[in-house]
Amino acid sequence: MSLLQSLISQVLSWTGLCQFLVVVSTGLVTLVAVWTARLLAGHAWYMHRLSCFSKPPTHSWLIGHLGQMRSTEEGLLRVDDLVQTYTHSCSWFLGPFYHLVRLFHPDYVKPLLMAPASITVKDELIYGHLRPWLGQSLLVSNGEVWSRRRRLLTPAFHFDILKNYVIKFNTSADTMHEKWRRLVAEGTTNLEMFDHVTLMTLDSLLKCAFSYNSNCQHSSSEYVSAIVELSDLIIDRRQKILHHWDWIYWRTQQGKQFKKALSIVHRFTREVVQRRRALISQQMETESQSNLTTAAQRKKDFVDIILLTKDEDGQGLADEEIQAEANTFMFAGHDTTASAICWTLYNLARHAHYQERCRQEVMDLMQGRDKHEIEWEDLSNLPFTTMCIRESLRLHSPVQAVTRKYTQDMALPESRTVPHGAICLVSIYGTHHNPAVWTDPHEFNPLRFDPTNTEGRASHAFIPFSSGPRNCIGQKFALAELRVVVALTLLRFRLAPGVDPKLGSSSGDVRRLPQLVLRAEGGLWLQLENLEEPQEE
Repeated sequence: MSLLQSLISQVLSWTGLCQFLVVVSTGLVTLVAVWTARLLAGHAWYMHRLSCFSKPPTHSWLIGHLGQMRSTEEGLLRVDDLVQTYTHSCSWFLGPFYHLVRLFHPDYVKPLLMAPASITVKDELIYGHLRPWLGQSLLVSNGEVWSRRRRLLTPAFHFDILKNYVIKFNTSADTMHEKWRRLVAEGTTNLEMFDHVTLMTLDSLLKCAFSYNSNCQHSSSEYVSAIVELSDLIIDRRQKILHHWDWIYWRTQQGKQFKKALSIVHRFTREVVQRRRALISQQMETESQSNLTTAAQRKKDFVDIILLTKDEDGQGLADEEIQAEANTFMFAGHDTTASAICWTLYNLARHAHYQERCRQEVMDLMQGRDKHEIEWEDLSNLPFTTMCIRESLRLHSPVQAVTRKYTQDMALPESRTVPHGAICLVSIYGTHHNPAVWTDPHEFNPLRFDPTNTEGRASHAFIPFSSGPRNCIGQKFALAELRVVVALTLLRFRLAPGVDPKLGSSSGDVRRLPQLVLRAEGGLWLQLENLEEPQEE
């Protein structure tokens, strides 16, 4: 009898399990069906709403332009074709998942970038992958969180603060140039710029953000290596659409590497902020209010300033918020500025007459000085060098595009409308290379930025730092560092196009590589000639 009961029990248990599995699988099939139906309905809705924009040829209605947006030289040439064909804008679909409008004319760009911050949203396609690293920082936050952060961070980029950073720009550039002098003296005159300049900008940012002397230009740094690795992993993730979903990505080898590097970066920032907070608290306990104010004024690095700043209600930023902003300062500042410096030096290396004119301008400025150091007041006395920097930012903008979403429909010229929720991809590259906006847009001509030639130019023809309420808060910082490093480099070295040792080709044949910032395939190689003897101590 017990054997029979056991058999019946097993049959029932198997039957129950099968029934359970049927119910679960049916539920999953239903959920997938509902999700697919909503996805396709949304796709059809966006296709209809965006029909007012020209649409480049697609693989199919469903796949759209998936696979056509490439981060290569050919991808940039494809943008040139789009600009030539459509002049101002076109629609773009990445499967049924992402629905974009690509814009590359000032008249179409301006209404979007100048829209109130209250209706502007940073989309997940570009910025979502940055959140684990940067948290709810100024770069990726929205609404009231963004508005409060912007108000609190603005003092950190005031001219009075930037003046103190110029000394740090000089010292970091000096370290890089001393390395170059040694290499040139040893016979190595052909150098890859990105390797050297990226370490230099990281060095200066660590000094400006944390008053931290990392010595990263001479020896390896775990923190610096982790930042570089995180940047590379973000690029890799963007290019693999299945990795866009967290539940897939965090199970991959790349996701695990990301978490490991992230822990190094976050630990470093957390410890710096906590130590600095404790130091300020100690000062509050031991010093009078007048002395505290004096001490606060002495503190000029980024973390000090945002630790001490308060909003209209007397509330400051929490440690976690400060860490997010410090991480953003390092992320957004080092790669973009390094790219801008490298491409400026590259463009001047290819145009010796402009390079010589810049050098003479710097030499005239330094005349009669015992020490060759760029001071804050000098920055406004480098007009032609600044014109060359601006033209390089136009021709080789570090950031190729910015994306936005809006919580309401956005009206554009010629009765076109971007529906709420669609991604607006503002092509900085396309706008800067649009022949309807710029004469000979692929030529390096700094005289475009001569004040006599800028009259009548559209306000949004030149947007290397974006524009409007959500523009780059650090653009004055970046321009100051650019002028210091470029001026000192030209004072000390003559530049010529170099040769990629792997290819044996001149950097005149460079293939651009648009990643998080614009780089070059195989690096950007320049030939250096030392113009001065090492400075006496």
